[in-house]
Amino acid sequence: MIQSIAGRAAPELTVPYWIDGDGKQRPPLTLEELGARYRILFFYQHWCDGCHSTGFPTLQALVQNPRIKNVGFAAVQTAFEGTYVNTRDKLPVDQQRYGLRIPFGHESRSPLGVNPTTIENYCTGGTPWFVAIDPNGVVLQDGFSIDSGRFIRALGESGPVAQ
Repeated sequence: MIQSIAGRAAPELTVPYWIDGDGKQRPPLTLEELGARYRILFFYQHWCDGCHSTGFPTLQALVQNPRIKNVGFAAVQTAFEGTYVNTRDKLPVDQQRYGLRIPFGHESRSPLGVNPTTIENYCTGGTPWFVAIDPNGVVLQDGFSIDSGRFIRALGESGPVAQ
């Protein structure tokens, strides 16, 4: 059974490898860098069919939604399987494929086969996985999909939706 972390403080990101919105390597990203605002984290694997058929299109729609502004987005490839395919060199491939000028990170299993820390911290049940975080750092929702209508309504209640 997958354990939701909704209602809890969002764990800090421990992802070691990142590229910026232009595909250039950057220092590790923190939640604080995404701002004291609503944030959406998208966890995926390059080889995941569901990530490409539903996850990325949903993320792309949210990032490009003109009603949403002042939201921090990041995508993280959590390579818990297929580490020979789900490699860090796939980050710019996926970033460009979907036209997402947001930070992308990569975290893989340890050489001993231990899952990426991010998977453990965020209790992800696999990929694709979305986590929505409020301005106070509390997880609003998490799961294989995101209720974008609920998320947009939450934004409207706090003001960062474009009028």
